[in-house]
Amino acid sequence: MREGGGWLAVAGCLSLGAALAHLAAIVGGPAWYRTMGAGERIARAVERGDTYPAIMTLAIALILAGWAAYAASGAGLIGRLPLLRPVLIAITAVYLVRGLALFWPGLLRRPDLSSAFLTWSSLIVLAIGAVHAIGLWKAWTVLAVDHRG
Repeated sequence: MREGGGWLAVAGCLSLGAALAHLAAIVGGPAWYRTMGAGERIARAVERGDTYPAIMTLAIALILAGWAAYAASGAGLIGRLPLLRPVLIAITAVYLVRGLALFWPGLLRRPDLSSAFLTWSSLIVLAIGAVHAIGLWKAWTVLAVDHRG
């Protein structure tokens, strides 16, 4: 594992966990969508048999899994992925900006999302973003260079 790799490995595990939680919602059905805070509108769509919630949730899970792969690559656990440092910067920024909704809840205000969900989800993604940021900072120099011999 390379310098800063421990933090990026944890970041990858957190992103992978988020991806798996999204897949669990698809399998678990409307009750899981409600529990995970997707909102009543989405849960009712699942109850009606609409496919768009599952497609949307699967797309989010695939994105999160891709983010996990980039963190694993940054950690040196898998081969170097293309544009590694810029992509890790972007991933970190998305997590941190989404997490900032904790301080500006109006950014994500939807009538079907509870303030408790907005608070907890913001705390979670802010923490994931912080772990990414620390790993990125610690591995910054190593990530800039392609170390393949």
